Amino acid sequence: MSDQIFITEEIIDGADDGPLAGTTVAVKDNISTEGVRTTCGSAMLEEYVPPYDATVVTRLKEAGATIVGKTNMDEFGMGTTTETSAFGPTENPVAEGRVPGGSSGGSAAAVAAGEATLALGTDTGGSIRCPAAFCGVVGIKPTYGLVSRYGLVAYANSLEQIGPIAPTVEEAATLLDVIAGPDDHDATTREEGADADYANAADGEVDGLDIGVPTELVEGADEGVVERFWDAMDDLEAKGATVHEVSLPSVEHAVEAYYVIAMSEASSNLARYDGVRYGNSGGFDGNWNETFSETREEAFGDEVKRRILLGTYALSAGYHDKYYKKAQDARAWLKQDFDSAFEDVDVLSSPTMPTPPFELGESLDDPLQMYLADANTVPVNLANLPAISVPAGETDGLPVGVQFIGPKFGEKRVIRVGSALE
Repeated sequence: MSDQIFITEEIIDGADDGPLAGTTVAVKDNISTEGVRTTCGSAMLEEYVPPYDATVVTRLKEAGATIVGKTNMDEFGMGTTTETSAFGPTENPVAEGRVPGGSSGGSAAAVAAGEATLALGTDTGGSIRCPAAFCGVVGIKPTYGLVSRYGLVAYANSLEQIGPIAPTVEEAATLLDVIAGPDDHDATTREEGADADYANAADGEVDGLDIGVPTELVEGADEGVVERFWDAMDDLEAKGATVHEVSLPSVEHAVEAYYVIAMSEASSNLARYDGVRYGNSGGFDGNWNETFSETREEAFGDEVKRRILLGTYALSAGYHDKYYKKAQDARAWLKQDFDSAFEDVDVLSSPTMPTPPFELGESLDDPLQMYLADANTVPVNLANLPAISVPAGETDGLPVGVQFIGPKFGEKRVIRVGSALE
C-alpha cells in the first residue's frame, strides 16, 4: 500500500506511570522489540522476531510509553524515501503523492498523521532529519554515544544513532531525556549529557546566540527552500541572535566520503545474512556458496545489493587505500572544519534538505540523485555531532525544514534555537 506507515501494529504496553505515561510511541522497524517482528523493511528478515528489547525500547516501557507499532522504513535504512522497503512505500501524510523521506519515513509519517504522539527513528546520514523536514515535524539526531545502539540492527556502526521525532521541539527533547544515557550493553555510550534535562532547554531564548551559516550548504538548494531558510534566520535575528555566513570547505567531499564509509560498513554488517546464521533460507539446494548467493539474490532489494557491492569493492585488495582510506581522511578533515567553526559560533544552520519532498517514484531510476539529496545532512554524521530539524514553513505548499548543528554533546544549544524558531 502506498500509504503504509506501520509494518506491524502490535501494542507494547509500558509501565503505569513515568514521564511518558499516556503517550503513544511508534518505533522504527530496525529497533529490536522482544516478541514482535523486526524486519528492517526487508524480505530477508520478514519473519524475524527478536528475543530481547533494544535498550531504548526498555527505557520507553519503563517511562510508561505505549508502543503502538513498528514503522515502515527503507530496507536496512538504505534510502531517502521509504521506497526501497520490501513492503511498499509510505506516502507523505501532509503532501499527497510525495515521499515522507527516509529512511525513517514511517516514523515521521506516523507523527505527522497523528497515528502516534512520538516516534523513534535512526539517523545514519540524515534518516531522522530528512523525513522530519519532509513531513513538517521535529527530528533530533543525537551526538554519537549519547543514546545506546544496543538492539539496533546495524547498517553503518560508526555513523548511526537512534533519536526522537515529535510534533514539537519540547516533546522531542522530552523523549530524548528518556532514551539518553550510558548503557553497559554499548561501549560507545558516554556519561556526558546523560542527565542534561533537555526538555527545559526548549525555552526559545536565543538572545546573544551566534549562528553560522555554511555557504556550501545553502548554495544549490531549491529557490523556495532557500527563501524559507533566510526567513527563519531573519526571525531568529529579530529575537536577538546574530547570523553570519561561514565556510566549511571540506563539506564538498562529504557525500562521497560518507557513501564510501557507509557502504563499506554495510557490506561487512550484512554478510551475516546468509540464510544460515540470519535471514530467510529460501529452501535452496546446492552447496553453501550457491545457497548463500541465491538467498541474498532473492531476499535483498536492488538498493541493498548495490551498496553491498560498492562497499565490498571499496574494501577489496588494491582499492582499500584508493577509496576507503581517502574517505576516512576526508572525514578527519571535515571534523577539523567543524571544530574550527565552533570556535567562532555557537551553532551552525542550513536547510535540512536542499529540495521539498520528491514525488513518489521520482528518484528510483536515479540513485545518484537520491545520494546527492543528503548533502546537507551527512556531514553531521561523519563528524558525530548533534543536529535538529525543525519546520520552517512551506514552499509551493510543501514542507521545508531548517537544520541546526551543535558541537559534540551540544544538544541543549540546538534544542534551544530550534524552539525559538517554533
